[in-house]
Amino acid sequence: MRICFMMYPWEHVDPEHDSTLRLVHECALRGHTVAIATPSGLTIRDSNVFGFCQVITRGQRINEKVPTFYSQVQFRKALLPMAGFDCIFMRSNPPLDSLALNFLDSVKGDTLIINDLEGLRLANNKLYTASMGGAASEFIPATHVSKNKEYLQKVLEESDQEKMILKPLNGYGGHGVIVIERNAKQNFSSLLDFYIGHGGNSNYVILQDYIEGAEQGDKRILMLNGEPIGAMHRIPAKGDIRSNVHAGGTVVKHNITREERRLCAAIGPKLVRDGLYFTGLDVIGNKLVEVNVLSPGGIARINKLNRVRLQRQVIDFAEDIVQSKERLAQRKTTFRRAIEDAQL
Repeated sequence: MRICFMMYPWEHVDPEHDSTLRLVHECALRGHTVAIATPSGLTIRDSNVFGFCQVITRGQRINEKVPTFYSQVQFRKALLPMAGFDCIFMRSNPPLDSLALNFLDSVKGDTLIINDLEGLRLANNKLYTASMGGAASEFIPATHVSKNKEYLQKVLEESDQEKMILKPLNGYGGHGVIVIERNAKQNFSSLLDFYIGHGGNSNYVILQDYIEGAEQGDKRILMLNGEPIGAMHRIPAKGDIRSNVHAGGTVVKHNITREERRLCAAIGPKLVRDGLYFTGLDVIGNKLVEVNVLSPGGIARINKLNRVRLQRQVIDFAEDIVQSKERLAQRKTTFRRAIEDAQL
């Protein structure tokens, strides 16, 4: 296969823990043609979308150890047509680059894109989780999203919760997540001023019920094609509410519970319908806090904790989809030829 990873710059990769690197490495081990590119490298040439890519050169030995592969792999630069790839993995960090999606709209009919562009548009921020209904609503904590300061103050005053969570709508990696306690609500107004801002540059914020047990951390559950494939328990650093590893948290092994599987079963079908094939669920106390659809991480840490290689399942899935599309195209060609031959 010919696979492109639309990602952050290669020099920003953490070789010990980076999930995208594990996927790139697995593709290289299998002998696929692998290219990496950044959204800023997309361009249009003669009405076709191209990307300035780094392509792993053919014939080099691919080391089995991921960090060694990262330090030794050799690339050559090339301007390549994006429609020529069988699969494009969207692995850029948040926030969503909507312009990059607009560039790729023209190739989505020719190429498998993981995750689907429309799914990314729909689910790139925390509104996706907050607005879930149906069977999924059982697993969503009470959530309010607004930039109206008076409304948010009223929500806090009328809540029967002793604590609530405040965070920016477009934040990621645990940035800006704080706990608001009722006995400290006199500070809430100034916090909202800071988070929302003023005028045309004002921002939406999330005010959410505090989930009991949040101080013990959260569970990151990786989902593939609507099914859980692995999980880890992220524990906050002492004195911190944020479980994110980048915010100082640690990880321990976690076996997905029966209730968490119920949650996955309720959420999974919607993810697949929206083309969100590879995602990360953040779960606290059997409540879904967030769905990570842009570059969901955790592969390396879950692998180490469980002695598995989850990247194999992800690439297997991509191969199966591409091969199915190729078989369908070949069958269509054969049938068309039979119809044309009937004229002879």
